[in-house]
Amino acid sequence: MTILTLITSCYSGDKGELVGVKGKKWQSEKPYGMELIEGGAFIMGKSDDDLAGVQDAPTKTVTVRSFYMDATEITNSEYRQFVNWVRDSIIRTKLADLADLEGRTPGNGDIGEYAYRGANGSGNLTPYEQYMQDTYGDQGAKKLNTDIALIFDTASYPDELYSEVMDGMYIPLEESYNGQRTWDVTEFKFLYTTLDIEAAAKNKKLKRSDVISKDTILIYPDTTAWIRDFKYSYNEPMHNDYFSHDAYGDYPVVGVSWDQAKAFCQWRTNYKNGYQRSRKAQPVGRFRLPLESEWEYAARGGLQGATYPWGGIYTKNDRSCFYANFKPVRGDYAADDALYTVEAKSFEPNDYNLYNMSGNVSEWVNSSYDPSSYEYTSTINPSVNDENNKRKVVRGGSWKDVAYFLQVSSRDYEYSDSARSYIGFRTVQDYKGTRSVRKKH
Repeated sequence: MTILTLITSCYSGDKGELVGVKGKKWQSEKPYGMELIEGGAFIMGKSDDDLAGVQDAPTKTVTVRSFYMDATEITNSEYRQFVNWVRDSIIRTKLADLADLEGRTPGNGDIGEYAYRGANGSGNLTPYEQYMQDTYGDQGAKKLNTDIALIFDTASYPDELYSEVMDGMYIPLEESYNGQRTWDVTEFKFLYTTLDIEAAAKNKKLKRSDVISKDTILIYPDTTAWIRDFKYSYNEPMHNDYFSHDAYGDYPVVGVSWDQAKAFCQWRTNYKNGYQRSRKAQPVGRFRLPLESEWEYAARGGLQGATYPWGGIYTKNDRSCFYANFKPVRGDYAADDALYTVEAKSFEPNDYNLYNMSGNVSEWVNSSYDPSSYEYTSTINPSVNDENNKRKVVRGGSWKDVAYFLQVSSRDYEYSDSARSYIGFRTVQDYKGTRSVRKKH
């Protein structure tokens, strides 16, 4: 009788039927700034008349699943949000550590007021996050959600300890130039954790700890690329202003390596899901770099066999205006009305409403370059990403390239730790489910 009571007490109104576990309602929501790319099949690669290109990109029919893609390349302004978050998190952590060492607590208007948060990507609580949680419980957690803005005006620093931390974030006074003291960007390090699911799937003997790695990476763009990429050329103004000045806020970020682009994707995922947790909502899918196949599928905009995202084989329209930002004439970079890059939302988008899939800046993708990869990759979501192969694919051509590299089927590569003044990136996010919500017209 006791056993029967235990069994019957487990019923939860399902009348003994197999009804499944009731989960939260999921409504697919298009991420901000992204476009839904409906999955499907397409012919990937070069046509037979391109004898050079067909050697590493022969035609192949493949299928990709639905995904979201950024409508534009990641801009300087968007990447600065990442940089500032990392900078502020490091400052918060240092403030918290020093406040804890000196026994300073919140409520006195000193360093303790600014040490609530130190989210440095590790997911660990700083001393003052722990203090607030231990002291105030749930109320402390609510207080942690109240952001107290950091003070950057030296005349308004609350105390000498705060000043000590902030001074350590700038280059030394003796190294300042022309009266300007700038951030020491070597302090801007992002700590994040990655899980190698592919390695775990291929080798079941591996423990979870074997496929989890912690990485720390400097995330500030290499602005010197503007000078190093072009010998005997004066590009110092771009080095000085392109990333930091608001005049270029809507231009695509450059000088970012493949490794830094991957770190940005990790941060964007963590940042969004931190907000989701605050709303007790389900987490979103991770942001990542597109596969090479996804990039080409999206660039084609639904046009089978198109040479460029706009279709056809010409780079000018019927009014003799160029369709993209590239180098149309030898030595003449300005023939398309652009000397370097242009705003990320320039020229006409393709039929998927994606801007500058050709030209402006080349784009990192999440694929390793292998000249023969098309021969052995799968025909469904084809992907080649060998961590030991440092040659990573870049697509789309840039402002300094000739038209050939703007073709949606052209392949090129750069080393993962290299930063160039003509390579940027955009991100994608997996669509949850097998059907898309976009209406076909």
